[in-house]
Amino acid sequence: MSELRVGIAGLGTVGAGTAALLARNADLLRRRAGRPIVVTAVAARDRYRDRGIDLGGCRWHDDARTLAEDDAVDVVVEAIGGEDGIALDVCSAALAQGKPLVTANKALLAHHGRTLAEAAEAAGVHLGYEAAVAGGIPIVKSLREGLAGNRAIRLQGILNGTCNYILTTMRETGRDFADVLAEAQTLGYAEADPSFDVDGVDAAHKLALLAALAFGGMPRFDAIRVEGIRHVSALDIAFAEELGYRIKLLGLARMTASGLEQRLHPCMVASNAPIAQVEGVFNAVVVEGDAVDTVMHEGRGAGAGPTASAIVADLVDVARGVRLPVFGVPARDLADHPIAPHDRHSGSYYIRLMVVDQPGVLADVSAVLRDHRVSIEALIQRARNPGQPVPIVLTSHEAGEADMRAALDEIGALPAVIEPPRMIRIEQL
Repeated sequence: MSELRVGIAGLGTVGAGTAALLARNADLLRRRAGRPIVVTAVAARDRYRDRGIDLGGCRWHDDARTLAEDDAVDVVVEAIGGEDGIALDVCSAALAQGKPLVTANKALLAHHGRTLAEAAEAAGVHLGYEAAVAGGIPIVKSLREGLAGNRAIRLQGILNGTCNYILTTMRETGRDFADVLAEAQTLGYAEADPSFDVDGVDAAHKLALLAALAFGGMPRFDAIRVEGIRHVSALDIAFAEELGYRIKLLGLARMTASGLEQRLHPCMVASNAPIAQVEGVFNAVVVEGDAVDTVMHEGRGAGAGPTASAIVADLVDVARGVRLPVFGVPARDLADHPIAPHDRHSGSYYIRLMVVDQPGVLADVSAVLRDHRVSIEALIQRARNPGQPVPIVLTSHEAGEADMRAALDEIGALPAVIEPPRMIRIEQL
């Protein structure tokens, strides 16, 4: 059988890692795919940069858009990044040429997923994006194929290794966010501008794709409540440990009576829950199905090797002639699920207050919670230090999100409360 000729647009960590893996495991891949898979064309801005790989036999494109039109390319790998611009142009051009597309670009798919899915299906070609979610974990294949017989009940995951590393290190060392973030940047786990990661945007893009796959709907990034980890302090992490919890940045999706609920924010989970044991730069995704019950996937969520592994898996599918609906069902059948209002969420909460230690403070706080139908489950109040700031920590029984937020607004206005209340949702996984 003829070789599968691959064009790689973008030769950064992901693109170069993919080319290296294809060369290193060429014989293994030929046997598994039933035909050779070779890189025949590349596109990048700098021709002369040493990337540690031999590209001597490849056609070079200074403009990545022309790579998609190259007659020496059968399948396009988009490894440029970004939700619009040249990345979108390359992907659209590949599909317009009737060529399969493989991408690691979660932002692109979170915002343009349905349009690209319709284009791929109209052209009768495969659109693979295993590398866009959770690095080397084969979660897209699992949801689209391995769990195809299940109706999804709930999905949750640690979807950003940078944030998981920061929260793990804060717990292990007792250091605060800013200090650990600086260390993560030095080690290369966080970007110079870490906003995309620590503010939750990267993980929310991935959640949009997972929710689309799990629930047969259109990717809806705009439907996700997104909160990052900047406000999580070492004090909160220490109190979480005392209460039997660990703090993780989780993406969560489930179908409710009022629509599809999608949330991405710090959560407290029981210390003995399997997902609480996922530490450092690792990712994890837990899926609950009506037949399979609970399945957990764990692995490295980023880096040249894991991401290249996922891209090459998609290329093997292309070489085998596999063609599947992009989001598990034909694009024309993707549901436009109603968005569950975020203020209708109901659950338990962790609340930390910094107050001036004086008589009556706890009574005032309790009265506000009572008036908003919030019941206290557990309370931690440190030794008295009259006139000085002290923390009050409490957890609630199940309460409505709107009630809890209204209560915290009122509590934050009390004269004895000296900084905004901190709230972290407790998830029973």
